[in-house]
Amino acid sequence: MSASAPIRLLDDTLISQIAAGEVVERPASVVKELLENSLDAGARGIEVRLDGGGIRRIVVSDDGAGIARADLALALTRHATSKIASLEDLEAVASLGFRGEALASIAAIADVAITSRTRDAEHGWSIDGSGELQPAAGATGTRVEVADLFHKTPARRKFMRSEATELAHCITQVERIAASRPGVGFTVFHQGRTLLALPAEAARERALRLMPEEFRTAYRDVEADAAGLRLHGWIAAPTATRARADAQYFFVNGRFVRDRMLAHAVRAAYADVLHAGSQPMYCLHLDLDPRRVDVNVHPTKIEVRFRDSSAVHQLVLHALQRALAVSTRVTAAVPAVEAEPERPSWPAGEQTRLGVEQSVASYLAVIATRSPSTLAPAPVTGEMPLGLAIAQLAGIYVLAQNEHGLVIVDMHAAHERIVYEKLKEQLDARAIPQQRLLIPQVFNVAPLDMATAVDEAEVLTDLGMDLSPASPSQLALRAVPALLAQADGAALARDLLRDLREFGGSRVLTEHRNELLATLACHGAVRANRKLTLDEMNALLREMEATERADQCNHGRPTWVQLSVADLDRLFLRGR
Repeated sequence: MSASAPIRLLDDTLISQIAAGEVVERPASVVKELLENSLDAGARGIEVRLDGGGIRRIVVSDDGAGIARADLALALTRHATSKIASLEDLEAVASLGFRGEALASIAAIADVAITSRTRDAEHGWSIDGSGELQPAAGATGTRVEVADLFHKTPARRKFMRSEATELAHCITQVERIAASRPGVGFTVFHQGRTLLALPAEAARERALRLMPEEFRTAYRDVEADAAGLRLHGWIAAPTATRARADAQYFFVNGRFVRDRMLAHAVRAAYADVLHAGSQPMYCLHLDLDPRRVDVNVHPTKIEVRFRDSSAVHQLVLHALQRALAVSTRVTAAVPAVEAEPERPSWPAGEQTRLGVEQSVASYLAVIATRSPSTLAPAPVTGEMPLGLAIAQLAGIYVLAQNEHGLVIVDMHAAHERIVYEKLKEQLDARAIPQQRLLIPQVFNVAPLDMATAVDEAEVLTDLGMDLSPASPSQLALRAVPALLAQADGAALARDLLRDLREFGGSRVLTEHRNELLATLACHGAVRANRKLTLDEMNALLREMEATERADQCNHGRPTWVQLSVADLDRLFLRGR
């Protein structure tokens, strides 16, 4: 091992290059810093011009307040900023960035030129890496040009991806910032071609413009206030999800953040309505006193730390749960009908409609020979959004007619959600009614199941189960939750013991309550191929209308879809 080198002071250039490594990861990092400076300057319109995916050239122009001549020389100096002047300012940052800090870092690894003019100046001024000020023409605002990124640190440039990849990251960065500032217009060009043009608009319109198509057809409003915190924005219905987390925007005081606690609150709200592996979509804004959040925990300020993280978590969790509990009913489930599309539009999140179309067409051709009275329109009103049942299809689906057309219900999925929500209410009230069995069900179990039944006897009782040893290798089931009276008792008990063994512990009813209740609900739901009477089908529809989150089952799949009369007309080529 060699002797340690002497301690020495680093020169300013090397210090700036090290700092740049913390702030500038790729061209998109530069775009972010420059856009934030423009917004802090009060810009109402911002133009971004890129060449080579931003590697060769980035130009950001704005119509903000501009930089005075006397301050322009400091703009490229390390630790020079117009954003803070004291420790109190640092602890209550209301701006997006610290003007000058990022510019100095960028100037350490690329060629930077700034042209700016204030509103009261006769003309603008420009400065580049040489530090020399020059008079310049131009309107009020600031223009920052960054050329040949990382040419001063060639090793860093080797880590750049393709131009297309870097360009995609730049566009993503613009969209994130644009979502937080709907009142500002943004235009992005790449090598002279317009890629993005966003006019100044209302917050909802900006969010819907930037979100995927499936979000725009199935979103819900979020609005909540508590203890100085305000949450507002929009979330997608559970049936409108994506495989990737690429449509998730969370802003804290107008700043895009990726925060584990906030992400956990969102996932918890979607916990029992999201299909496994799916990602929710949302655009949410949290506003609070800047002194209650620290935005300086990460060089790029993408992470934050809350003074009272528990209060923030609870606000987000409960606000989203309330939004998700509001059933979309018919208004959100009816697909938007455009002029003569090739195929009828379909509710967001469906995998395919071809099989359903064929089933519906086949069914309508089965019943075509029935008497006219059988097919007479049902007396449906807005008080029954899901309409009145007309038949059962393939032992799986309930078909109903409402004022919009045909409703198709997956009876098992729908009933599973109903049972699940009732079990949650009963467990919260610590009063799950039991149904005693006339004859106990005795069944063989493995040693692990026997041990679990003994160890978790109290939890089983709380869940409405009376399960105890009948012999060294057998359990006796003497009571089940009343809602599950028709279930296969032995299968129910085995699945529940499996879950208890997997989750285990004294906190199982708090941390894994939903998983346990989902297992119970699945056993209690009406099974496929069970024939229902019209009265039973209508009773199911009415229960769905009265149940929160009835639009999707416990696994996030839709429980019903709507085919409008217009959809059916196109399906049968009527009017052509």
